[in-house]
Amino acid sequence: MTRRRGRRASIEIGFEAPDSRDARWCLQAYFDELAVRFETGFDPAKSNSAEDAELTPPAGYFVVARLDDEPVGCGALKLRDGRIGEIKRMWTAPAARGLGVARRILATLEAKAAEVGIATSRLETNETLHEAQALYRSSGYREVAKFNDEPYAHHWFEKRLE
Repeated sequence: MTRRRGRRASIEIGFEAPDSRDARWCLQAYFDELAVRFETGFDPAKSNSAEDAELTPPAGYFVVARLDDEPVGCGALKLRDGRIGEIKRMWTAPAARGLGVARRILATLEAKAAEVGIATSRLETNETLHEAQALYRSSGYREVAKFNDEPYAHHWFEKRLE
């Protein structure tokens, strides 16, 4: 894929099954990147669960972002205890960074969360993912106390959607 900053990019965000071909491609690219960026590597089996069933309605939702019909990002909403939603698996392909893909994925997931009655969106992230931390802070998330035992997380965030 080539960077398309020189013209208006055609970015589309759509809900789909987390086991679709494009979803799997995005998730594998995400896992591969984390394995390189995290000091301890990354093993999805050791991370808190985000299984297909947890990311499929009515338990959750999964989105894939496409740039000119090519998959370039993903994200998920996992519905938790009553009115809490958890954002998972946020990723943008390196060649599509800087185009607002992640911000659009996050906004799409937040809109779905609000639509289904979620009052609070939560997420966690690793200390090496500075760009993710900046996105969450600029999108209204505030850092909160640790709310789960994600072994790869160093920062926990929360946002009221109401």
